[in-house]
Amino acid sequence: MTTTTAPLRDRVAGAPISWGVCEVPGWGHQLGPDLVLAQMREVGLAATEFGPDGFLPDAPEAKARTLADAGLRAVGQFVPVILHDPAVDPLPEVEVAMTSLVAARASTVVIAAATGAEGYDERPVLDDDQWATLLANLDRISDAASGHGLLATLHPHVGTMVESGDETDRVLAGSRIALCLDTGHLLIGGGDPVRVAVEHPERVGHVHLKDVRHDVAARVQRGELTYTQGVAQGMYVPLGTGDVDVAAIVRALETHGYPGWYVLEQDTILTGAPADTGVDPVADVRASVAHIRSLADALAVTR
Repeated sequence: MTTTTAPLRDRVAGAPISWGVCEVPGWGHQLGPDLVLAQMREVGLAATEFGPDGFLPDAPEAKARTLADAGLRAVGQFVPVILHDPAVDPLPEVEVAMTSLVAARASTVVIAAATGAEGYDERPVLDDDQWATLLANLDRISDAASGHGLLATLHPHVGTMVESGDETDRVLAGSRIALCLDTGHLLIGGGDPVRVAVEHPERVGHVHLKDVRHDVAARVQRGELTYTQGVAQGMYVPLGTGDVDVAAIVRALETHGYPGWYVLEQDTILTGAPADTGVDPVADVRASVAHIRSLADALAVTR
């Protein structure tokens, strides 16, 4: 596994979802990679995750070249795969993703426990046998990633088979895979991202740094809104303006010596092109970059 010991300021990456680019059909207006990648560099991001299939070229070398030409490093890729069904082998799909990650000299494959249905608005409940299959597959993926020089992480994600704090704890206790700590999804799923950062910093291999409005998240938790409706109603906000204690999470991880990336994500649904709607996601990304840099400066002063 390749890690970085660079200063926190140099470990801040982006993700296309902050520009509304998502794998879910019908999610919203999809911006093109030229604009998104250029704006990532404009706001000072050093690297990015790949985004959904089709956003960057399919061929591994072309994907790597596109990012290099934009002046961005590759961080990783979000790969939702079915893990709980013994009739489905997730490894071939993950291997395809890892080929591109290796070509782009990225470090991390980010696994989500997909339900098998489109979107993130409904999910079934697993029995013990399905959980055993899921956990065994996580270990298989972790071993395969290590063989490629990559780190595999499990991403608790709303609308997947691992979304809540209890389910995250079950993964930590029952598998060897590292954790992608997504501070927004874990909160929306009923977990406590601060507790995970404080109690399990050694298991955190990757971070998706999000901030969330708890009032909207609570409506999603109660079933008053679907996850997609919550996103459309502004559930995600720039870092430092919501109800996630971002500072406490970053402090806990940095104090423990976390060497990895902080990927800024603000899940967004666009109804049209920014020029037509007046809604430009880059403004929120710029605010989040400024916030994480202020946290980095404060931590540097206290050391």
